[in-house]
Amino acid sequence: MELIDNLALGFSVAFTAQNLMYALIGCFLGTVIGVLPGIGPVATIAMLLPATYALPPVAALILLAGIYYGAQYGGSTTAILVNLPGESSSVVTVIDGCQMARKGRAGPALAAAGLGSLFAGCVGTLILAAFAKPLTEMAFMFGPAEYFSLMLVGLVGAVVLASGSLLKAVAMIVLGLLLGMVGTDVNSGTPRFTFDIPELADGIGFIVIAMGVFGYGEIIMNLSKSKSERQVFTTRVTGLWPTKEDFRNMVPAVLRGTTLGSALGILPGGGAIMASFAAYALEKKTRLRPGEVPFGEGNIRGVAAPESANNAAAQTSFIPLLTLGIPPNAVMALMVGAMTIHNIQPGPQVMTSNPELFWGLIASMWVGNVMLVILNLPLIGIWIKMLSVPYRWLFPAIVLFCAIGVYSTNNNALTFGWSVFSA
Repeated sequence: MELIDNLALGFSVAFTAQNLMYALIGCFLGTVIGVLPGIGPVATIAMLLPATYALPPVAALILLAGIYYGAQYGGSTTAILVNLPGESSSVVTVIDGCQMARKGRAGPALAAAGLGSLFAGCVGTLILAAFAKPLTEMAFMFGPAEYFSLMLVGLVGAVVLASGSLLKAVAMIVLGLLLGMVGTDVNSGTPRFTFDIPELADGIGFIVIAMGVFGYGEIIMNLSKSKSERQVFTTRVTGLWPTKEDFRNMVPAVLRGTTLGSALGILPGGGAIMASFAAYALEKKTRLRPGEVPFGEGNIRGVAAPESANNAAAQTSFIPLLTLGIPPNAVMALMVGAMTIHNIQPGPQVMTSNPELFWGLIASMWVGNVMLVILNLPLIGIWIKMLSVPYRWLFPAIVLFCAIGVYSTNNNALTFGWSVFSA
């Protein structure tokens, strides 16, 4: 009964004209930066933090939260249509989403991503509202041994995700570990493999490597071939909505992805990226139905599960922030900054001393997830028009967006060089 009363208070706050407007603006901006490769919610929220100073605290947090979970949705669009993840959590969506688009099934892929995101976002918000305190206490039971185990599972999952040679998969994992070692040691503060280059002190960003591998790598591969051999989207798109068979396959995947993403989103350092990879690995280990398309060749479960997982994780990552004042990832750290700007001390006292802000923010997430579907599902036909753009016009635009996105991560030209090198 108390939960219902609290949610009623939250919806009364969220449904004011001002807060609805800022929720819409946040969702729209989040979708846009999700579609644009490499920019991401961290850079956008960092740039908008000073602008929120003039806003009421509730409106400011609703705006920034909308940007965060909106970006998780928008990142799937370019991942499916042009083999380029708009957001780092959408990297794994590329594997089957782009293959569906090449087979003329871009519409069902985008619809699966949208519907899965809506369901997962709503469930994640419900978990945030009902189980915030006990789930946070459970997350704090994780120690160094548990986190090491999670990292080990992630590396094993990378081998499971790989197709083809096992030796090549292990070699790429070792290369990834070597790239991850570049930077400053968090315990001793000693530079590792920076070669006295100040720009490498913060390490090599994940999004930089992703843009090189999926963006520039795809372009270089296509331009090295003749026009008739290029992997472009020549198949006519025949449907914009999943079939009954698609729904039969994707519903269990959405449920599994939502459950996994909700759990991993609470853990510090977990978040949307780990959730999407773990959800895809889980689906790949699940038995295929008779006649179902194999993974890596356009299986709709390979789109629905990771997109559900990253949206659920985006919602539940607010749990440690709002209940203990501890940010689990970079975006939540910026949210702490936004709360500090408005003289709000993140932690357990927010729920008791400022219930309008706490429950208003939670209610706005439900409103925002519905807004995202209303904004994006009618645009599926427009997004698919991108497939008819001639490749000689499309690839310069992809290069431009990749360059802007990579450079904007820290406004440094060296990151652009790393991205091209990784291609």
